[in-house]
Formats: sequence, structure tokens, C-alpha cells
Amino acid sequence: MKDLVELIAKKLVEHPEDVQIRIIDGEEGQCLELRVNPEDMGRVIGRNGRTAKALRTVVGSAAIKTDARVSLQIVE
Repeated sequence: MKDLVELIAKKLVEHPEDVQIRIIDGEEGQCLELRVNPEDMGRVIGRNGRTAKALRTVVGSAAIKTDARVSLQIVE
């Protein structure tokens, strides 16, 4: 799951070397924290949050196939 989010995020941003993903295991499943360069934050979130919502949909769909609970948070 981490590799999938990292691949998509690196394609979206202008500074792919600054993309960082941290996995946090919790009681309700895993949480992926996505960090990008502050200049790229708008690209990852998108207009009205559409890109972020699409990323979360992809993560949710992939999680269903592996029978896991995964959420995505975009951190500044």
C-alpha cells in the first residue's frame, strides 16, 4: 500500500525527492501519513480536495482487496 501511494504522489509533485510516507499501526488499522514539499501541497490536495479524495479512494479500494483497514492523511 505504501508503494502505491508513494508512486502516485511522486508523479503528482514537482519535488518527488521530498515525498515521505510513514505507516502508523493503530487499533482500527493502518494510517498512512503523506508528507510532501510545502510548495506541492496544492497539487496533492487538488481543487476542492478532489485529488486527495481520489487518492483516498484508491487506497480504500486497494485495502479492500487485501482485507485491511487503511486510511490516508496528508500532513503539512
